[in-house]
Amino acid sequence: MNAAAAPLLELRHVTQRFSGLVAVSDVGFTLAPGEILGLIGPNGAGKTTLINLISGTIRPIEGEVLLDGKNITRLPAFRRARLGIGRTFQIMQPFPGLSVLDNVAIGALFGHGGGQSQLGKAREQARQSLEFVGLGKFADQRADELGGPGRKRLELAKALAMKPRLLLCDEVMAGLNHVEIEEVIAVIRKVREQGIGILVIEHVIKAIRSLSDRLLVLHHGQKIADGTPGAVLADPAVVQAYLGKKRA
Repeated sequence: MNAAAAPLLELRHVTQRFSGLVAVSDVGFTLAPGEILGLIGPNGAGKTTLINLISGTIRPIEGEVLLDGKNITRLPAFRRARLGIGRTFQIMQPFPGLSVLDNVAIGALFGHGGGQSQLGKAREQARQSLEFVGLGKFADQRADELGGPGRKRLELAKALAMKPRLLLCDEVMAGLNHVEIEEVIAVIRKVREQGIGILVIEHVIKAIRSLSDRLLVLHHGQKIADGTPGAVLADPAVVQAYLGKKRA
């Protein structure tokens, strides 16, 4: 990570409400190219809502989302994908009846810069993404036949096939065992080596601490900490809001 680099992503005073309930409140932060930012907080803290606001699934009531300094707050999700924002989903839903390869090829067809215009080239790109995440040998299998760990990797492969500059990962390590977590961490680190900025939601503290350059903590939709993993995890406000029950 180049600390002097201009922000790839910037949020300014972003707020989102649902039926009067504040899900995200006045949140701001930056993410540099090639930086891994871990996003943690209790269940219901607003973490997935924040990813939805960045990816364009929903729009903020207040505030701005900037990519490379350009305001993308009002752009729909498909436009943001073409600008280089890729994401995984916490609830994994492969396209039923399609092969693993073609699930990923869909990402290649609609990704950064408008995606591949030819299905053959999209499939080549998809195969590269599958090899990258360790699913190459399952390319011709039906995607809905994959188990949980395989579907987690499939989510990553679909996002990577879009050739993102910014990757948003929503609990890609949830439900995995220790060995599988280490394998996913290795993949994410390889992604960062390509200069891609990465925002990762994760509840496995040991994993997110070792993976992240910085940690951002949300509590009741508000940012309560942003800094190095060591400093953030030792912050009394973070311990009380998120880690206290685990340490009690």
